[in-house]
Amino acid sequence: MKPVSLLAPAQRELDEAISYYEAQVAGLGDAFLLETLRVFDLIARYPDAWHPLGAEIRRCRLSRFPYGVIYAPEPEAIVVLAVMHLHRKPEYWRDRVNC
Repeated sequence: MKPVSLLAPAQRELDEAISYYEAQVAGLGDAFLLETLRVFDLIARYPDAWHPLGAEIRRCRLSRFPYGVIYAPEPEAIVVLAVMHLHRKPEYWRDRVNC
């Protein structure tokens, strides 16, 4: 199993989403984090199992929240490019591919 690492912008997106959901309902931010960590674990175990968005880029959707994890399987790790809301600017993360 490869480790999962997040680009700095993806980490900010994750932190912002956790804060947003926690502000809506106490404990919901924790639920979002747990769901995201579950997805990271699934991606690490089965990196080629989810929807391809390009030659080396894939997306795995969270089941409880309208978010997806955009990632690139690299030789040494899974690199998370974005933790994106699925209904906002779907292509904004594309400039992160060559980071």
